Amino acid sequence: MRIDIITVLPALLDGPLKHSIVKRASKKGLVDIQIHDLRNFAKGKHRSVDDYAFGGDAGMVMSIGPIHRAITHLSSLREYDEIIYTSPDGHRFDQREANRLATLENVIILCGHYKGVDQRIRDHLVTREISIGDYVLTGGELAAAIITDSVVRLLPGAISDETSALSDSFQDGLLAPPVYTRPAEYQGWKVPDILLSGHAAKIDQWKHEQSLDRTRKLRPDLLEGFED
Repeated sequence: MRIDIITVLPALLDGPLKHSIVKRASKKGLVDIQIHDLRNFAKGKHRSVDDYAFGGDAGMVMSIGPIHRAITHLSSLREYDEIIYTSPDGHRFDQREANRLATLENVIILCGHYKGVDQRIRDHLVTREISIGDYVLTGGELAAAIITDSVVRLLPGAISDETSALSDSFQDGLLAPPVYTRPAEYQGWKVPDILLSGHAAKIDQWKHEQSLDRTRKLRPDLLEGFED
């Protein structure tokens, strides 16, 4: 998989994308992540990538020229399955969307900034708009890192035990059950007996019941239609 990230602050992405599972997946050749400084596609002495908004609104807007040149350049090298724009008013990112993106070959992520991008970019260049939540960040770099991390960990071979990702929260529409490790008792706090029983079927049933219970308490919205 190839992920190209276009940003005005490339240094913000150095840390999140060079550690843990994403780093290992990159070393294995499972994913090729390239970060592109938008200013390299800007013109003029100051390499400006933003300008004032028409209509007198407060705040600066990312200009169409540098972004169009960046996307045109990348698209001349390969065909992209999605050109994603990170925006607070985009499609809400969830596990289903991560699963879908993990099946793609080539993806561009355009990091929003300032008051956003010129609307013509969204109308004519972007194929998918994604939000990681109902709040506003200084820029889309952290959102791009979150999207990249959640997608890369799903690639075959990225996680040593691939069944681990299948038992994560949201994969089956429910929150994951509680997990425990050794010691079986610590300061009087005990691991549930069922997990020490060795009875696989009963353990699976317990885990499912715990997932349902957790979801009812913490995210009842996920159960709409699930228990009909």
